[in-house]
Parts: sequence; C-alpha cells; structure tokens
Amino acid sequence: MTVTTRRRLIAATAGLAAGAALPAGRANAAAPAAGRQAPGVYRYNVGDIEVTALTDGMTRRKLDDAFVRNAPVSDVRAALQEAFLGPDTVPVSFTTLVVNTGRRLILIDAGAGANLAPTAGQLSESMAAAGIDPKAIDAVVISHFHPDHIGGVRLKDGSNAFPNAELMVPEAEWAFWMDDGQMSRAPEAMKGAFRMARRVFEPVARDVARFGREEELAPGVTALPAPGHTPGHSAFRVSSGSEQLIVWSDTTNLPALFVRHPGWHVMFDMDATQAETTRRRMLDMASRDRLAVAGYHFPFPAVGHIARRGPDEYAFVPDMWNPAL
Repeated sequence: MTVTTRRRLIAATAGLAAGAALPAGRANAAAPAAGRQAPGVYRYNVGDIEVTALTDGMTRRKLDDAFVRNAPVSDVRAALQEAFLGPDTVPVSFTTLVVNTGRRLILIDAGAGANLAPTAGQLSESMAAAGIDPKAIDAVVISHFHPDHIGGVRLKDGSNAFPNAELMVPEAEWAFWMDDGQMSRAPEAMKGAFRMARRVFEPVARDVARFGREEELAPGVTALPAPGHTPGHSAFRVSSGSEQLIVWSDTTNLPALFVRHPGWHVMFDMDATQAETTRRRMLDMASRDRLAVAGYHFPFPAVGHIARRGPDEYAFVPDMWNPAL
C-alpha cells in the first residue's frame, strides 16, 4: 500500500508546475530578437471623418550648437534629458495622415521616401498594414517642399507611388522651390532640396494643382497659412460637425523642445522670426480652443492637445490610445 504524505504531495505538485512551465521539447528555447517595430498604424475620428496616422519611420540627428540657433546647447540638452530623450541626439519622427472623408481618401504629406535614412521611408509598409492601397488615394496634399515630406511621392524607380491621386501643393511653395533664380541664389546646403523638388514634381508639372491661403481642398479639409518654416508652409484644418483637428505639419519640430520653448528657433526654419510668430499663434489657438493637433514630427501616433503651462510655455499632451473608434 502506498501512503501519500504531505511531503510527497508538495513534491508532486511542484513537478507538475515545472512541467507546465517547461513543455516537452521547448525548454530553454532561444528566439532571435526582432530588432525592429511592426508597422505603425493608428486610427481616430474627427466627427464623421476617419483619420489614419501612418509612421514613415524616424531618424536621429546629432545634437550640436546649430540645431537650436538661439539657445545654448546646454539648455537644449537639459530639455532633452528632462523629457527622457537624448542627450546627445535628437529623435525626429515622421508621421503622415490619411484622411477619409467618406467620399475621398486624402494623404497629407508623402513621407521621406527611400533615401533620407535607413530607418525612414516606411510609409508603404505602414499603408499595407493599414489595408490602404496606394492606388485608392484620391489626393496627395503637400504641406511644404522639404524632402522628408515629398520624397515618398515617387518610388525608387521614379514612378508615381500614388498613380491615381491628384497632387496638391501650396502655391507659394511652388513659386519658391521651382524658381531657377531662387535655386541659383540658394546656399549650397539648400540646393539638394531644390533638386529633390524638381525630381518629384517636374514629370507631372502640368497636372499639379496649386492651392492658396485658406482654400478648401475637399469638404472638411482646409489649408491654413503657416509661413516661416518655408515660404509657403501650410497647416490644415480637418473638421466635421463640431470637431476639429489642426494638422500643423512642421509648425513645431520635436514638442519637448519647441512646444515647451516656443521662442527657440530650429535650424530648419527658413525665416525663424516668422516661424516663431506662426508657432505662437497656433499654440495659443490650440490651447485656448482645446483643439486636437497632429504634428508631423511629434512622437507617433503624433496626435494630442496643447496645454498652456505658463505665460511663455506650453506642453503637448498625447491622446490616450483608444482601441475602438
């Protein structure tokens, strides 16, 4: 006769637990690290309009004295550290938006394309993950002509990435970047941006639609002048019913720096004084009216609100992730 003692029972229970934790043939199995994120997709509603945020990846720029023109690099480094970033590099994210009005599918900015950085140019992958066929895009709306916003218009072989889409650009951007005189007078460091604009737009120049200030681009989508970053830099208002989203493109770069310190001038702003005026106006509008905002270089999914933290200081408050629309 076998006598089951308390000690035997405890030992048997422990053995069963161990067997459950380490199934046969899988004990101590090693799996390779993935080494990268899954495609980035996030959806939210603005009234009856559905917005899909798509990551185009990101890059990191070494922090130096030139990045913020009018602040000591030690102050910039401290602001990065306070935001648990850096301190020696600046993360720069790229987030495009697909706006589904119910009748039109509109892409706002086309991403960097394949040549900017190894960790950028992920728009096509993100679109596939979102179930969006590039051929279904009705319009590609460009905020300005910097390469990280227009490079994705064309594929590596030069063909059109969105073959059925109307291409819409700010009139003032076209006038500046497509002008040979402006290109000839530009510093050498800017000439690459001029050449990129020509590579992207010249093959379809006759078909590019050019919009003006505060022009309605589609029902519920209106251009907003936001100059300074570039001569014709544009933001957009997406509205449906009582709800609004301000897509302010590059009105600010990294929010931990330029929302927190709206008087700081990032090196990419062509007219820094005008860019600061635009930034302060839009920060005040968004915080006063409690508007949702989407920033191209904000951390993905790049949507949230602006809170005033003092007479000359604001904070970006990311929206809470929502599993349902």
